[in-house]
Amino acid sequence: MPSRWRSSRKKHTDTPADLVVVGLGNPGDKFVGSRHNVGAEVVELLASRHGQPLGRSREASLVAEVRVESRRVVLAVPQTFMNKSGEAVRALVRRWSIADHLDRLVIVHDELDLPPGRIKVKHGGGLAGHYGLASIKSHLHTADFARIRIGVGKPSNPQAGADYVLKRPGRSDRNLLDDAVERAAEAALALLDHPVDVVMNRFN
Repeated sequence: MPSRWRSSRKKHTDTPADLVVVGLGNPGDKFVGSRHNVGAEVVELLASRHGQPLGRSREASLVAEVRVESRRVVLAVPQTFMNKSGEAVRALVRRWSIADHLDRLVIVHDELDLPPGRIKVKHGGGLAGHYGLASIKSHLHTADFARIRIGVGKPSNPQAGADYVLKRPGRSDRNLLDDAVERAAEAALALLDHPVDVVMNRFN
C-alpha cells in the first residue's frame, strides 16, 4: 500500500456531509492510468490539492474528509471492483448520513459515449450500460444523484469495450483526459455552491 494512504477508521456520524464525491475505478496497480479509472483520478487530485491523504476505511473505500470553506467534503474511491461499486457507495452514504440527502452525492466516472476529454454533468438519467452505475443504482434503489461523466471515447470495435476501458490510453488521449480530470474536479466542488443545472450549463 503506497505511503500516502493511511488508515481512516471513523465512526458513523449523524451530521450529514455537505458533499460526498465518489470516483469510480478498479483497485490495483495494473489499473492505474486506465480509462476506467479516470473517476478515481479526480478524487485523488482533490485529496492532493487539499493536503489530505486517502486512507483505508471500513466502507471498502479509500477516504479523505476535507474542509472547503468550513464545509465537510468527503472524497472516496471504492476498493471494490467496478461492478460492485454499489456496496461501497451504500456504506459511504450511511456513514456520512446522506441517505436522505442524495443530492449531496456525486459520482465521477468514465463514459464511452463521450469523446476523449469531454465532461458532462448530469442528474439521474440512464446508465448507458455502465456496470459501476448499475451496481450503485441497485444498492441505493435509485439513480437520483449527480454524475460527472468523463469521456474516454469508443473503440473501433464495439465488442471490445470492456478491454478498451481497462487499458491505458495513448499520449494524445491521455493529455485530453488529464485536462478533463482537472475540469471534473472543479465541477465537483462547484456543486457545493450551485444546483446541478447551473453547473451543467457551466461545464457541459
